[in-house]
Amino acid sequence: MRLLLVEDKAGMRDMLTRALGREGYEVTAHPDAEAGIAALYERPFDIVLTDLKLPGKDGIEVLKAAKEVHPDLPVVVMTAFGSIESAVSAMREGAYDFIPKPFDPDHLTLVLGKAAQARRLVTENRVLRQTARHLAPPAIVGHSRGLAAAMEQARKVAAAETTVLLVGESGTGKELFAELVHAESPRREGPFIAVNCAAVPDQLLESEFFGHEKGAFTGAEARRMGKFELATGGTIFLDEIGDMDTGLQAKLLRVLQDGEVVRVGGERPIPLDVRVVAATNQDLPARIMEGRFREDLYYRLSAFPVRIPPLRERRDDIPELVQHFLHRFAGELRREIFDVDPDTMQRLAAYAWPGNVRELQNCIERAVILAPGPILEHVDLGTDTPPRAGSGLELSIEGPLAEVSARAVRHYETMKIRQVLDLTGGNKSRAAEILKVSYKTLLTKIKEYAIEPVDV
Repeated sequence: MRLLLVEDKAGMRDMLTRALGREGYEVTAHPDAEAGIAALYERPFDIVLTDLKLPGKDGIEVLKAAKEVHPDLPVVVMTAFGSIESAVSAMREGAYDFIPKPFDPDHLTLVLGKAAQARRLVTENRVLRQTARHLAPPAIVGHSRGLAAAMEQARKVAAAETTVLLVGESGTGKELFAELVHAESPRREGPFIAVNCAAVPDQLLESEFFGHEKGAFTGAEARRMGKFELATGGTIFLDEIGDMDTGLQAKLLRVLQDGEVVRVGGERPIPLDVRVVAATNQDLPARIMEGRFREDLYYRLSAFPVRIPPLRERRDDIPELVQHFLHRFAGELRREIFDVDPDTMQRLAAYAWPGNVRELQNCIERAVILAPGPILEHVDLGTDTPPRAGSGLELSIEGPLAEVSARAVRHYETMKIRQVLDLTGGNKSRAAEILKVSYKTLLTKIKEYAIEPVDV
C-alpha cells in the first residue's frame, strides 16, 4: 500500500515513516505541500496522509491536488488539537477523515486501515464492473492454421508490455483478440476499457480519451475521468484507430510517449499505467501516404502487429462456428434447434462471408429465430442466403472488363450496405456515417440496388 506523507516537522515525519513502514506501508515523505503535490503527479498512491498546517501552501491544497489526480484517492488530514473548524473544512473538500494532534498511534493506524480498505473496495467494485467478462480468456472458436498462428502470437506478446496492433477486416473478432491479450497478461485483474474510435464524434473523442475538468466546455458540469485514466493498471483497447482525426493522433502520440495525460481544460499531467492494444481494418501505410495517418504514431502502435485472418481464409472453422452460434442462440432464445441440415452446412461453408464472423453470427441468429426446428435448413436463412456451392457462389467473369467490374461492385456494395443497415437496425443516417458516404448517396444506392428495408 503506497502512502504519501506530507509533514513539515522532521521528527514527526521520521517517526511516522518508520511506524507506518512497520505496518506494511510503502511511505514516500515530503516536508511541504509543493513537494507533496509534485509527487502526486509523478507516481500513483493508494492513500495520502497530510498535516493541515504547512509552510507555504497548506494541507487543503494537497487534498485538492489528490482529488484532481484521482477522485477516489482517500486523504487523511492531521490537524492541531482544537482546530475543529479547519477539520470540517477539510471534510467538505473531500477528506476521508481527520486526526487531531497529538494522537494515539494505534488510532492513526486504525483510521489509515479503514481508508485503505475503502480505497480497495472502490477499486475492486469498479474493476469488477468493467472487467468481469475479461477475467478469463475469451472463447475464440476455430482451429484453422491461420487462426491458430494469430492466437499464438497474441498469447506470446501478452506477457510483455509491448503495444499491440491488431489488423483485420471488420467482423474478424479483433476485440476478442484484444481481450485475449489482456486476459493472458499480468494486468488480467485490472480493467479492460474498449473505445471505438469510429463510433465517437471527433469533437468528443478527446474528452472521451483524456477526460475533462468542470467547465472545460459547454455541458461539462463536473470533472470526468477519461478512458485512459479508467484503464490505469489494465489495458485500453483502441478499436478502429485508423478513423481517428489527425489532430487527435498527435495528442495520442504524446500520451504514449510521455505516459501521462492532461484532461481537457486541465493543466497538470496525470501519470498513467496502462497497456495499449489498437486495432484497424484499414491499410494504415496507405493512409500514411495519403497524409491521413501519422507515420510516427503508426510505428509507435505497431511495435507488435498481429494479423487476424478473414473468415474466407479459414473455411475449415465455419462448421464449428455455425454449431457454436446455433447452440448459443438456441439457448438464449429458448428454441429447440439441435443441428444444421448437411446441404445448408455445405452452403454456409462455401460462402465468402465478406462480413466475416459477425455476418455469420447474424445469419445464424436470424435463422434460429425463423426456423420451426429442430433442424436448421437453407430456407431458414432468410432472403440473403448463401447460395449452393458451385451454383453462382462466384461472380460471373464473362463479358468485357467494365461489365465484370460493375457486377462485382454492385454485388459487394449491396452486401456491405445490407450488413451495415442490419448493424444499425435500419438507421440510414448512422449507416451513411459508418460507410463514409453522404446520406443522399446511400439512399440512391438503396434504391438502385433494390435493398429491402431492415425489420426492427
